[in-house]
Amino acid sequence: GKELKTYLIEFLSDKKELNSLSDRLFVLDNGNKLYPKFVYRRVNEYLGRVTTLSKRSPHVLRHTFATHMLENGAELQSIKEILGHASLAATQVYTHNSIDRLKKVHTQAHPRG
Repeated sequence: GKELKTYLIEFLSDKKELNSLSDRLFVLDNGNKLYPKFVYRRVNEYLGRVTTLSKRSPHVLRHTFATHMLENGAELQSIKEILGHASLAATQVYTHNSIDRLKKVHTQAHPRG
């Protein structure tokens, strides 16, 4: 498939061709700004197509993104900056998953686990 960058370039080109009056990147079909409830409903709908989990929201995507970054070696400070958190304490909520994962790995791999 195409990379996100390619899609964004096409999207912005199409938006320019349509002579969009809005300076917003994403808008509703009628050109109005997106509102939180709309985004929540869409994310919930689309996640419902690919998962059976009951928790489906933009926050779940954000949490999953941060957890995956942490599990793949990203530093907590970098994740804090990417997420736009004001303090490191707000970002540390994502470390619980890694600690649970480390305990599981230890239990499975250590002879006295």
